[in-house]
Amino acid sequence: MTLPRVVIIGAGFAGFHAARTLCRLAKGRADIVMVNPTDYFLYAPLLPEVATGILEPRRLTVSIADALPDVRLVLGEAEGLDLDRRTVQYADPLDRRDEIEYDRLIIAAGSVNKLLPIPGVTEYAHGFRGIPEAVFLRDHLTQQIELANATDDAAARDALCTFVVVGAGYTGTEVAAHGVLYTELLKKRRPRLRHQRMRWMLLDIADRVLPELDERLSRTADRVLRERGVEVMMGTSVEEAMHDGVRLTDQSDVPTHSLIWCVGVRPDPVVEALGLKTQKGRLLVDEYLNVPDHPEVFACGDAAAVPDLTRPGEVTPMTAQHAERQGRRAAKNVAASFGTGERKPYIHKDLGFVVDLGGKQAAANPLQIPLAGLPAKAVTRGYHLMSMPGNRVRTATEWLFDATLHRQTTQLGVIPAADVPLETASPERVRPHRSGPKEETR
Repeated sequence: MTLPRVVIIGAGFAGFHAARTLCRLAKGRADIVMVNPTDYFLYAPLLPEVATGILEPRRLTVSIADALPDVRLVLGEAEGLDLDRRTVQYADPLDRRDEIEYDRLIIAAGSVNKLLPIPGVTEYAHGFRGIPEAVFLRDHLTQQIELANATDDAAARDALCTFVVVGAGYTGTEVAAHGVLYTELLKKRRPRLRHQRMRWMLLDIADRVLPELDERLSRTADRVLRERGVEVMMGTSVEEAMHDGVRLTDQSDVPTHSLIWCVGVRPDPVVEALGLKTQKGRLLVDEYLNVPDHPEVFACGDAAAVPDLTRPGEVTPMTAQHAERQGRRAAKNVAASFGTGERKPYIHKDLGFVVDLGGKQAAANPLQIPLAGLPAKAVTRGYHLMSMPGNRVRTATEWLFDATLHRQTTQLGVIPAADVPLETASPERVRPHRSGPKEETR
């Protein structure tokens, strides 16, 4: 007898946990297939620690083959869906096109960098969404300081030691907080730069950092950033990006070769291509995570506009917490459609958020209890260790090494800037002969 096939698009928080839950419920009674550009799940919240040399990249990756042995991985990037024929079209790493049929479909395609129509940004900015971008940033920061150490031109040195982060949300705040500590560490190891200023700027059009989180977390993060010398510029953004600097919306010019784009995310373009109803690019679903008029199709995570039953009229925000829980609920509802378990709506309870600010600093509000400093740091790292589906011992060990040993700061140079363009859905899918902006000083 042919087993019913469940195809899951994406192996992010929603897709990975949907697959893991479905494997537990199906117990071999379904053919579970996952379509994803990489063979791993990425624990993205710790990417800033990869970018600053605290963790090695593989600590954040969990092998799908090891963690989900009952799932058949189709290595490829979903490019389209035919809802009438019930097929998913995809391109594999060699750019070969194929398709796969499904009986049930879970769309957990995730998100990509949010782009704004600002001249020069797509050419000269780099996002921060995956392993390639984090590794590139670590090498780039190291290289900038090494180049600054080698030059006698004061203006050139200032530009090399200036770093502009756009977007003061969760990602941008952590990148700036960790980044300033990393460049100060590099500076200490180079006597010629003893008196050189490491200039970090955090820009956002919002009126405060972490605008989507509790104001108490925002105040803690703002204070820590300013104490470290980060220029927190709210109500300000980039008006134009150039190869040797940026012009801000306040008309000031900032010479720099480092523009880090963290303004947010938008749903994967495959969602828009479906031609179904969307809300701000996210696929509209009901409270059971079903796509209207297509009972065999479910969507969750950043790709879906899931009704927030705790706040009538609103949808759940694009966070890893929601994506993980929605993935599990989607899997349970898929299993219910085959007669296992009961179909239920998605309802969540806010457990709070954690923000790692590097060093001994963090901000957290577990169960709505505001914490800062070392207590928040302990909660933050404990939360990450509990949330990671693998590599917990290795990650904890590297945290211990970082606290007690000399941090390695060499640049490997394995990922050129052209291989992590801002305008891409999957930086992990490195395509040959990709052209990119020339970089005179990187």
